Amino acid sequence: MQSAAMRRSSAIETRLILTAHGSVDPRSAANARAVGRRLMLMRPQLDVRVAFCEHNSPSLVDVLDRYPGEAVVAPLLLANAYHARVDIPTQLASCGATERVLQADVLGEDDRLVSVLRQRVTELQVSRLDHRVGVLVVAIGSSDPVANAHTAEIAPRLLAGTRWATATTAFATHPEPALVESVRRLRRSGARRVVIAPWFLAPGRIPDRVERFARDAGLAMAAPLGAHQLVAETVLERFDQATAARVAA
Repeated sequence: MQSAAMRRSSAIETRLILTAHGSVDPRSAANARAVGRRLMLMRPQLDVRVAFCEHNSPSLVDVLDRYPGEAVVAPLLLANAYHARVDIPTQLASCGATERVLQADVLGEDDRLVSVLRQRVTELQVSRLDHRVGVLVVAIGSSDPVANAHTAEIAPRLLAGTRWATATTAFATHPEPALVESVRRLRRSGARRVVIAPWFLAPGRIPDRVERFARDAGLAMAAPLGAHQLVAETVLERFDQATAARVAA
């Protein structure tokens, strides 16, 4: 196991490149930069740079070209889907950075992020003891069924420590009837009050579309995970895991 001293030494030598998807909606990039600032506050000795796969600047390739040397690309992504498995590795290869740059794991379905999502629901004045509540977890979704299956694990875990009646998952990239049917399923399962918990890191066009659905259906919708400290903490753990693997190698 890597000691704290080794981790500090490795962090000084290795740059963390926080890499987000990117969006035409400026709120998404602003959230990524807010996570980056939080990382720098939490670990001041760490050189943190923010990059984007598309839409925003600087691009990942630009950051890699501008800052040579060892680095860890830490994806600010929830699912291990296309951008983590294809897009980022392709960009690393395109600038010849695969020898000096490691790619950390995505954030995934980390318990800390599930706790943030639960907190976002309670911020709607939803009591954890309210047995009438059903929660619809809405995620972006992927063409990869394995990634979607992992995301679907969030809903039942969200119920831990509560008396909420039920929870289920729907994907915003599927046709809207999927959201309608998911709400009906929750009500058939005993929910008297349905709320939407967005499994998104930041606001954007797709979350806005879900919010419009919620508004039209008369449902309350929680805020995205955002730049919460536990989001940044999860990024740092993925970074430490990647640097530890490099030291062990």
